[in-house]
Amino acid sequence: MNATPDIVAAAQERTGGCLCGRIRFTVKGEAVYPHTCSCPHCKKLGGGPMMWWAGFAPEDVTWTSRIEPTWFETFEGEAKRGFCPNCGSRLAAIDSDVPELGIVVTALDDTSGPDLVPVNQSFRDNSVHWLPQVPDTQNSPVG
Repeated sequence: MNATPDIVAAAQERTGGCLCGRIRFTVKGEAVYPHTCSCPHCKKLGGGPMMWWAGFAPEDVTWTSRIEPTWFETFEGEAKRGFCPNCGSRLAAIDSDVPELGIVVTALDDTSGPDLVPVNQSFRDNSVHWLPQVPDTQNSPVG
């Protein structure tokens, strides 16, 4: 019997964690809306010209280590960002208007999955001029 793509995606499990290894996690299933973000907040938070995000259902994200991320409320009542209190690695995001838990794709141990390829770049007007923009393959209203 051949598994359908939906069954394969649901069974897919990835691992990830912070730089120092104190925080580890797993995510299950296919990534939702993988994208990069060039907003001023993400550029400062990530220390680069953009951050790379993908969403996963909250029930499909499991913190597997003794400690969980420390959450910094970036926009009161609207958004939180999770990071390792030891090494500072950025790991996750909770946004009040998004049902998925955002995972920083570079925190995953393997970033090669085809479902992780960015489909959009948010805040294009804030992007650096010397880096080509990610094509908007989903005609997103954000960006």
